[in-house]
Amino acid sequence: MPRELTQNRIQKLWIPSKDDKPAVPSRAGRGPHLANPPTLIVMVGLPARGKTYMSRKLTRYLNWIGMPTKVFNVGEYRREAVKHYSSFDFFKADNKDAVEIRHKCAIAALRDVKAYLTEEGGQVAVFDATNTTRDRRNLVCSFGNEHGFKIFFIESVCEDPSVIASNIMEVKVSCPDYQDCNKTDAMEDFQKRIECYRQTYEPLDPDNYDRDLSFIKVIDVGRRFLANRIQDHIQSKIVYYLMNIHVQPRTIYLCRHGESHDNVLGRLGGDSGLSSRGRKFSSALANFVEEQNLADLKVWTSQLRRSIQTAEALGVPYEQWKALNEIDAGVCEEMTYEEVKEKYPEEFALRDEDKYYYRYPSGESYQDLVQRVEPVIMELERQENVLVICHQAVMRCLLAYFLDKSADEMPYLKCPLHTVLKLTPVAYGCKVESISLNVEAVNTHRDRPEELKRGPGTLIRRNSVTPLTSPEPLKKPRIDDLEEAPDMLANPLPSTLALCSSTHLPLALPGPMCSSAKADGLSCLFPLCAIDVNSVTHIPCFSKSVWSYHLSSSAFFLSLCILWLSSTGLAKLACEYRV
Repeated sequence: MPRELTQNRIQKLWIPSKDDKPAVPSRAGRGPHLANPPTLIVMVGLPARGKTYMSRKLTRYLNWIGMPTKVFNVGEYRREAVKHYSSFDFFKADNKDAVEIRHKCAIAALRDVKAYLTEEGGQVAVFDATNTTRDRRNLVCSFGNEHGFKIFFIESVCEDPSVIASNIMEVKVSCPDYQDCNKTDAMEDFQKRIECYRQTYEPLDPDNYDRDLSFIKVIDVGRRFLANRIQDHIQSKIVYYLMNIHVQPRTIYLCRHGESHDNVLGRLGGDSGLSSRGRKFSSALANFVEEQNLADLKVWTSQLRRSIQTAEALGVPYEQWKALNEIDAGVCEEMTYEEVKEKYPEEFALRDEDKYYYRYPSGESYQDLVQRVEPVIMELERQENVLVICHQAVMRCLLAYFLDKSADEMPYLKCPLHTVLKLTPVAYGCKVESISLNVEAVNTHRDRPEELKRGPGTLIRRNSVTPLTSPEPLKKPRIDDLEEAPDMLANPLPSTLALCSSTHLPLALPGPMCSSAKADGLSCLFPLCAIDVNSVTHIPCFSKSVWSYHLSSSAFFLSLCILWLSSTGLAKLACEYRV
């Protein structure tokens, strides 16, 4: 007997339910229930081939389009099991103890993959490791078959020495393994580590052994691709995305149109022209673009008048995108918030309740908007230097993609008029610079209502960069079943075996110690830190216009604590903080 359908008030969707619950439970951070089984993406390739770069970038994209995805980096598990890295000898195939530890770390990561995909609402998990042998890949396939997961391999193949050296210098020499090493020694050791893996490397074989597997080979950082047995929509989207991204240096500029007449009146949407201050901004923007002196800068606008008028002042060719038009407010178009509250009080309250999923009657939601601007993101990934002149809601969607912001945060990102955001992609994130062009404008930002603000522990986080983030006050350890590892690694490594001089003194400071007043209160301030009193801390420097959106509030608080302690002369602290 078919169930009765009820229209959900927030999303305006028909659902087989009588309790009017959202079809997409936003508070759990999940997308719609899919008939397809969960997908496990398995990275393959030698070290320094960009596997982690692709893992994090792909995860950010899948989360942004609404597929809950998380990276499980086996290297992080290994660093948690082995506190002191000695040298490349750890990665030799004949080092039986180390091989056993690495195997158990992989098993621990797969155990957490299972929990994420079966218990925590995840749809896609990324198993980020070298996975260079057939035995390891067969193990993963057996794991996937046992639990009903679809397996998709991504192999990165690159033998360009310049690309490999650049990757090592940019990312690897600054990783925790080499925190006490000079760059020359770190580079040499890492290259020897690569050779250890090369001796047992068995690439995916599309013609014989691996012909029945689903995978894509990314060759020479996107110069060539080989796709094999792509089976479903998710795998197709992964392939399409990977074929569009590149690693060339570039800059993306995002800004809104100049102030419009509707902005001055506080009206939603509409298609009015620029105010006098808006025209002044367009002239200032033209001067700014000229000062940047960027070759082949492309300019994109929406198809609305205020955006086109802003671009016209630049005196350069521009391309109009309908996908960049402002969010459609439906029956509320050209109304002020006060008018909406008076005429549609229930709709006004519903939008405050869940701004991302709320759909205006006969209009759009932020969720709809993300789907609409997805082609823009794909084209931005293909391009180099681009200036996008768009609108507040659209700019929030674009910004949330580049800065890995959650669906909960996206509708409240601040995108003021007459300000340019300069985005510079870096290794595992995006640097952001806010540049005000010093032209006054109305403030169109509307904060989340106070009564609906959530505490820091309940915000929906995508966790696309850092694996195993949990909402509990104390994080569960990644490794809790390495039987031999604690005894094997308890004693410090002999100095003759250590690559890097290390006076690292890990002080285990579990949460319960905060009840005591030991160690001058340091255990209370840093319940999750490993403190090295001989290392010089790196304290982030914040300027007026440069900040990192992806810096979490907890990391920011930690930095302030370190800054205060340093200023009081208590100690120089180096904290290992995994969010």
